[in-house]
Amino acid sequence: MLTKRPATIKSIHDIKLSCENRTPLSSREAPEFREYFNKIWKELDIYV
Repeated sequence: MLTKRPATIKSIHDIKLSCENRTPLSSREAPEFREYFNKIWKELDIYV
């Protein structure tokens, strides 16, 4: 995740999903998807 301009690295997230067939829709069904989504969403704000 990057900060506002001039951008610097705010955080790095290694995303590893358990889906075998990695299509965008199947990835959303992975059990850990919601955890990643919530963690990243909390880091976002209107100034990023």
